[in-house]
Amino acid sequence: MNTSLDIRFFALQRVHLAQYNQRGMESNQKIVRDNKATCLIVLGMAGSGKTTFVQKLSEHLYENDTPGYLINLDPACLDMPYPANIDIRDTVNYKKVMKDYGLGPNGAIITSLNLYTTKFDQVVTLIEQRSSEHDHFILDTPGQIEVFNWSASGMIITETLASQMPTVIVYVMDTVRNRNPATFMSNMLYACSILYKSKLPLIVVFNKIDLQSHQYLLEWMTDFEKFLEALESEQDYVSGLTRSLSLVLDAFYSELKAVGVSSVSGIGMDTFLEAVEGAHLEYLDIYLKERETMNRATKDVAIGLSNMTLKDGAIPEDENEDQEDESDAVDFST
Repeated sequence: MNTSLDIRFFALQRVHLAQYNQRGMESNQKIVRDNKATCLIVLGMAGSGKTTFVQKLSEHLYENDTPGYLINLDPACLDMPYPANIDIRDTVNYKKVMKDYGLGPNGAIITSLNLYTTKFDQVVTLIEQRSSEHDHFILDTPGQIEVFNWSASGMIITETLASQMPTVIVYVMDTVRNRNPATFMSNMLYACSILYKSKLPLIVVFNKIDLQSHQYLLEWMTDFEKFLEALESEQDYVSGLTRSLSLVLDAFYSELKAVGVSSVSGIGMDTFLEAVEGAHLEYLDIYLKERETMNRATKDVAIGLSNMTLKDGAIPEDENEDQEDESDAVDFST
């Protein structure tokens, strides 16, 4: 990506960070509390089954006469197994972003999300218009989990949604792949990081339980001795680190909601929806109050950033930049 685009997007990020903070402070908290809908942001490693999970969840909700509102945020998805109400691919051309800015697949996905986020207020407007018609707004995200773990675009998306309605993070894990204790610990560290960065209720979904029961994972979370037994065969550096980290995450496990589902058979979907209801109430009772306090503390900063102006020449223009190609890569007219 060229320097001009880097600096322009950085400026846009600063302005949009101020906008969602300002919007959150100005939003009517009574409306948020009275909003019965729940926004579900589905995250997880590549191959964990996020998209299949969203498909099965949407089918389950439809069968119960409570269809969800589906939003696809994966610009590189080739085959969409469910009808998305909002699709990032209608706005951002992932392949053209990769070509025009000289990026690899992962960089193009992150950049596509960054560009899409600059107009995410339009998505929020559509969600607000449908909030009385749907109980669940479900966002399917790309496997590049770093978008929501450290990228500013992930923060903008979560903060903007959380300022308008109760929002819950759904972290999907592959039950089969997590038979290795070190892999399990890595996944839980990601979940812990997302929880404390987003400051939103978190539900861990152990997917693919039709292939492997998730009970052993629940035992590892509640019984430290069971986890140590699984580590006995490992005597390398990683096993020692994993033992230490498991003690650190003990408090995290005690408050964590975890359910097992099968995105093929639909087993566990009712249990998952019960966990969502609990997380909805948790958001209203705990997280909303914390967000109100946080918004008051950042009010001056948000106002200052909203009034930020750039001096002439602060953003260099690339003489060789093809404006037509850039407009083709990102189209916000749809």
